Amino acid sequence: MSASDADTCHSHRLQPLLAPRSIAIVGASPREGSFGRGVLDACLSAGFEGHVYPVNPNYQDVRGLPCFASLAELPEGVDHAILNVPNQRLEATVDAAITAGIPAVSIFASCYVEGDAQPRLLDRLKARARESGLLVCGGNGMGFYNRVHKVRSSLGGYPREDAGEVAMIAQSGSIYAGLIQNDGRLGFNLTVSSGQEIAVSAADYMDFALELPSTRAIGLFLETIRDPGAFMVAMEKANARGVPVVAVKAARTAAAVEMAKSHSGALAGNDAAYRALFDRTSVLRCRDMDEMIATLQVVSQTPSPGPGGLAAITDSGGEREHLADLADDAGVPFARIGDATISKLAERLDYGLEPSNPLDAWGTGQDYAAIFRDCMSALMEDPDTAIGLWIADLRDTDGYRGPFVEAAPKIAAACGKPLMFATAVPMGPNQDYARRLRQEGVPLLEGIGPAITAVRHALARRDFLARPAMVLPAAPAAAVIQRWRGRLAEGAVSDEATALELIAAFGIAAAVPHRASSRDQAIAAAEKAGFPVALKTAMPGIQHKSDVGGVALGLHDGSAVAAAWDDMAARLGPDVVVSTMAPSGTEVAFGMVNDPLTGPLVMVSAGGLLIEVLEDAVFALPPFDAAEARRLLQRLRIRRLLQGVRGRPTADIDALADALSRFSILVSELGPEVAQIDVNPVIAGPDGCLAVDALVVPKT
Repeated sequence: MSASDADTCHSHRLQPLLAPRSIAIVGASPREGSFGRGVLDACLSAGFEGHVYPVNPNYQDVRGLPCFASLAELPEGVDHAILNVPNQRLEATVDAAITAGIPAVSIFASCYVEGDAQPRLLDRLKARARESGLLVCGGNGMGFYNRVHKVRSSLGGYPREDAGEVAMIAQSGSIYAGLIQNDGRLGFNLTVSSGQEIAVSAADYMDFALELPSTRAIGLFLETIRDPGAFMVAMEKANARGVPVVAVKAARTAAAVEMAKSHSGALAGNDAAYRALFDRTSVLRCRDMDEMIATLQVVSQTPSPGPGGLAAITDSGGEREHLADLADDAGVPFARIGDATISKLAERLDYGLEPSNPLDAWGTGQDYAAIFRDCMSALMEDPDTAIGLWIADLRDTDGYRGPFVEAAPKIAAACGKPLMFATAVPMGPNQDYARRLRQEGVPLLEGIGPAITAVRHALARRDFLARPAMVLPAAPAAAVIQRWRGRLAEGAVSDEATALELIAAFGIAAAVPHRASSRDQAIAAAEKAGFPVALKTAMPGIQHKSDVGGVALGLHDGSAVAAAWDDMAARLGPDVVVSTMAPSGTEVAFGMVNDPLTGPLVMVSAGGLLIEVLEDAVFALPPFDAAEARRLLQRLRIRRLLQGVRGRPTADIDALADALSRFSILVSELGPEVAQIDVNPVIAGPDGCLAVDALVVPKT
């Protein structure tokens, strides 16, 4: 154990849990095939260097170790107790551990008891842990294996493993079991099945892993984030230390919120907060375990990519086309190779093959090994190549591609850039090649699709780390913010006119609405605003005016205003607002929802009626600057409308990004005071943008 490892062992808050000096195993058993025997065997086979104390009143010794009747009878205090007991005995055993002064325990049991009283067992255990400071791995988990400190708390064992470079935390026990028994493509230093996270969250385990010098990447399988604040802090630490975090978030489509009163809430769904949180902190999100494994291979085993795009070589025209399709779907750019590279390729390729990127280098098959070696080397040396991908169905029994395996590590070392193999058809027997290549810094990825995802993530992380620090727009004066907080607390921002005043107070250009409650007042308001005007209902309780015929646009004179007011007053009531017509442009919507996970979230989406038709929305954590706002706008499908198509004017993107950034300041300052905000539409034109309508839903 290195000195730095020893420091981590002795100084971290989770030391008693994950790097204990001594362990008691409650429920240890000599019986072959029992969990009690499996837990003990797993602990011993990991090479644990501290004292191990079996605890079971039915035995005098277990596997040659003295066995004790209870935790109270141990000859010394221990750091960690592994509780291999059923749910019915769990509460009493936890109490015994606390009484014995044991600071940490592992719990495998589900923590559910039939016919249990309120509060339930799980809640009682959480309360006990909170009151006593007890550290708990689990419950309803499969334990952990800290290979750095040779500590394993698990229901079963397998041969001891050397410490690798990836830490894995999984909230699913089955996913955990599958991942840690991979075929050698990944090497782990710490793996944790965190389960119900009674007292220790995924963020806590991440913090411990980040203190291990061997950690080059962290993998997460998440069902939820139980401590968002701690997770943000852990991600800040990971980014500061250059450790990528790769995650699969399960249950992303499950309904977790009711349909909200505003469009923003309806579009958010339960996954919007996770998307925003991951985007802000550079969590590399994967759809499935294949993508996660491939991404972890790349970010943990290769150097970070520099500027440029992907260079790839294949031995098939069909593979080349398939690769190009998948790269386009994923938004992965290919390197624009220069003339010098093209000349090198042309000199080596057989007649009839195009010297391009991606490259199909298979011709007659004569001298194929040298051709592929030289062409891959030329591609990797090109200045615009950031990362390389060699498509080859490597099989341990196939000697023809052995020269590829010999060449790739030398090419990667010579250019100092990340280079990976990827099979076109996965599931072949290539574990020997995979293990060998991993040691030489050239991952062997299974499948082109997961490989392209891994490349996209590597490039995305490069771009994230290259971003300059945010430069936020100035917030309004403290007195202004405090005044609006007071008005929101009083529920005095529930009408359109006041909501637009609020928007304008944060530096966002907004229409000036004029209130009216009679025909004459409406006409006078229109004359004050200047024709043509829009007339909209302002009756309390009507949130989406167009849905009830509460909007009249393009009114050019007093008689048109009078007719519109007569109709609207008869159907909806007399209260209206009148404002000048906004200039033409693309309709965008800004919104805010208060999410249970993260708190206030900013939404930007297609505006007007398109907000519901397209469901084209992006969510982000506030506050953010104009540069981040531009990145959000670029992710919308309506970005082409903003750029100008079929004669439409190009929107002033700078003004729109500035307005969105200022809206994020509003959300950051006042979001906790309200439930939801809609600013829809914001008209984005060539000469700026204008917020035309707004809705604030107070907290109840």
